[in-house]
Amino acid sequence: QVQLVESGGGSVQAGGSLRLSCAASGLTNRYYGMGWFRQGLGKEREGVAAILNDDDTNYADSVKGRFTISWDKAKTTMYLEMNNLKPSDTSMYTCAAVEDVVGLPPIVDYEYDYWGQGIQVTVSS
Repeated sequence: QVQLVESGGGSVQAGGSLRLSCAASGLTNRYYGMGWFRQGLGKEREGVAAILNDDDTNYADSVKGRFTISWDKAKTTMYLEMNNLKPSDTSMYTCAAVEDVVGLPPIVDYEYDYWGQGIQVTVSS
C-alpha cells in the first residue's frame, strides 16, 4: 500500500524559504512520478511541480525559478525547495504519486493515484 507523508510546512514572511518533504513508502514500480499540488482557500487545486525518478522535472509557470523539486532515491523522499516565497503561495500543499509514467511527469491532479494528507504553508507580507 502506497503511503505519502508530508512535513516541513509552516509560516514564513514574504521573500523567505521553506523546504517541504514527502516520505513515500510502498512504491514498487520504478517508473513512478511524484508531484506537489496546492490549494488555496476558496481556490481550485493546482499543480506545482513534478518529478519522474530523479531526472525529468516539470514546473508550473508561477513557481519556475523559485521552487525546486528533487527526489532522494535512497530515502524514497521527495522535496520541494521553495525560495522567494510570496503571499500568493499560501496554500495547503499535498504530495502525490502515480505509477507507470513515461516522459514528462504530469502536474495535473487527475493523473495521480495516491495522495498525502497535505501540509499548510502560510506566507505573510
